[in-house]
Amino acid sequence: MYDLSIIIPSYNTNEVTHECITLLLNNLKRTTLQYQIIVVDNHSTDNSVSMLKEFQSKDFIVIVNRENMGYAKANNIGLKSAKANMILYLNSDVLINRSLIFSQLIQYLSSQPHVAALTTKVVLPTGKLDMACHRGFPTIWRSFCYFSKLEYVFRNVPLLNKIFCKYHLIDRLNNTIHEIDSPSGAFFLVKKQVIEKVGGFDEDYFMYGEDLDLSYKIHKLGYKIMYYPLFSVVHLKGQSGFAQNNKHRSIQKKSKAAFFTSMGIFYRKHYNSQYPRFVSNLVLACITQTTKLYEKNRH
Repeated sequence: MYDLSIIIPSYNTNEVTHECITLLLNNLKRTTLQYQIIVVDNHSTDNSVSMLKEFQSKDFIVIVNRENMGYAKANNIGLKSAKANMILYLNSDVLINRSLIFSQLIQYLSSQPHVAALTTKVVLPTGKLDMACHRGFPTIWRSFCYFSKLEYVFRNVPLLNKIFCKYHLIDRLNNTIHEIDSPSGAFFLVKKQVIEKVGGFDEDYFMYGEDLDLSYKIHKLGYKIMYYPLFSVVHLKGQSGFAQNNKHRSIQKKSKAAFFTSMGIFYRKHYNSQYPRFVSNLVLACITQTTKLYEKNRH
C-alpha cells in the first residue's frame, strides 16, 4: 500500500520535467514513505517520452496519451492508476527542495477530518509568491477588484484589503497555516476519497480553471482547503503550458484566451444562477469579448 501517489501531467517540457522529477526523487528517497509517481504525457513532440521511460519502474508509471487531452483529463487518467489515499497533483514545472517534508504534510492532512486538501507556499523563481496558490473564489466583485487593479492599490491597507483584495485573499496572507478557497494545481495535495466524491477534475476545462472548479466542489461538500506555508516549492510558471518558451507574444495571447474561456465555463457552472439574468448576460458577454480579443490579436 502506498502512502502517496503523485500525478504529473507532461507536455513538451522535457528538460523542466526531468529537473522536476529528479528533485522530487531526491526528496522522497530521504523519507520512509511508500510512494508512486505517475506521469501522464499529453502526446509530447519533443523527447519527453523517451526521457520519462528512463525512470520507469513498478513505482514510476509512465502513461502516454495519443493526443493532447488537456490538464484535467490527464490528471483523471493518472488517478486511475493511483493506489494511495493521498494524491498530490504536481505540475511538471514545480521544483521540490530537500527541506520539504512530505510525511509532515500527510500527517497534518490525515489528522484533520474536515480538511480535504492543502498546498504549500508556492514561489516564483524571483522569490515572490505565486499568488495563484492563495486564491478566493472569483465572484463578480472580487474579479472586478482584481482586473481593475483595486486589489493592487489597497493590498497593503488594513481593513480596506478585506474589501478590495479578496481575489487572492490578501487580508489573510501570512506565514501561519490557514484556510483558503483554492490553491493552484501546481501543488495540490488532496485526500483520494474526496477526489472520488467529486468525480475528479471536470474535463470541460482544457487548461486553466480546473483546479478552481475542483476546489469549489470540495467546499460544497463541506470540506476545508488549507494553505500550509511552513514549506515552499518553486513554480517556474508558464513552462507547463502551451510551450516551453512562453515569452512569445502569440503564446501569451493564446494562454490569456484559454484563461478567459475557462473563466466563462466556471461562471456558467457555478455563478450563472446566483445573479440576475441581465447581470450574468453582461458578465458572460465581457468574458466572451475579451476571449475573442486575445484570440484575434495572437495572430
